[in-house]
Amino acid sequence: MAFRLTPHERGFYPLFTRAAENIVRAADDLAELVAADPADRAEPARRVKDAENAGDVLTHEIMVKLNSTFVTPFDREDIYRLTSSLDDVVDTMEEAADRIVLYRLGTLPAGITAQVEILRRAAAATAEAMPRLTTMSELREYWVHVNSLEDEADSVYRALLVDLLAPPDDAPPGDVLTILKIKEVVEVLEEAADAFETVANTVESIVVKES
Repeated sequence: MAFRLTPHERGFYPLFTRAAENIVRAADDLAELVAADPADRAEPARRVKDAENAGDVLTHEIMVKLNSTFVTPFDREDIYRLTSSLDDVVDTMEEAADRIVLYRLGTLPAGITAQVEILRRAAAATAEAMPRLTTMSELREYWVHVNSLEDEADSVYRALLVDLLAPPDDAPPGDVLTILKIKEVVEVLEEAADAFETVANTVESIVVKES
């Protein structure tokens, strides 16, 4: 790790950890929403929205600290990138939850449950990794794991698109508008997986620079 002659502000680390823990809550509530009967989705959707609002507050707090801190724990641009990518994760999950409820979707494809489960695993890995930024140690396994999860998410995403847009010849025809609505949700969940990968790639970049 690089040797610093000037003490730097360490208050960013707890904020990153809180942001990641908030993402875990959002992912758990999103999973509850997807598993719920359509009539019972409003409450978990509200909690996902609450998590998105809490994420916005944390993002603002980090940005204020960034603008008022002379010596940061690592590169300012990386702090901004990490903060923004953590915020993007919870934003996309909230967008997916909102569309499921707004579009009044009925039974969801099993692949959506698989997508959300991958997001939960990525959220847990991210929450476990954030406290380790203080020492920049034992983080390689984290970004390798999240990149692997994103590959898994890609596979689920492609399979879902095939099922939606090119179903077997013997499958009953589906309502085109409903298919398009579900496709939107699937695409937003894929964006959430991509956002987790951006967080992991940003952490990797920070560790490389600081080592």
